[in-house]
Amino acid sequence: MDFQSLVLILSLIAVWLFKRLIWSIKRKRRRDYYRNIYLKSDAWQRKRYIVLRRDNWQCVYCGAPATEVHHKRYAKRKLGKEPIKWLVSVCSICHESLHK
Repeated sequence: MDFQSLVLILSLIAVWLFKRLIWSIKRKRRRDYYRNIYLKSDAWQRKRYIVLRRDNWQCVYCGAPATEVHHKRYAKRKLGKEPIKWLVSVCSICHESLHK
């Protein structure tokens, strides 16, 4: 292997590592925003109430009393603008199992 090939390989690895680092930083920011700001907002509380009422305060998976709302889908660019049909009422046990 000549020197130019080695430099090329090392630079490709460095670029990949840098992109991975940027991706993980952005992911952490999105997660922090979602947990610390969005889920505490009035808009989310209203949407949560509508979903729980629609599902008659019952878990859609086991029929137990629902205490949480689960996103069936996430859309990066639509956080906070997800349609109600993407949300379901769940009990805490089912919600935990859905995320494992």
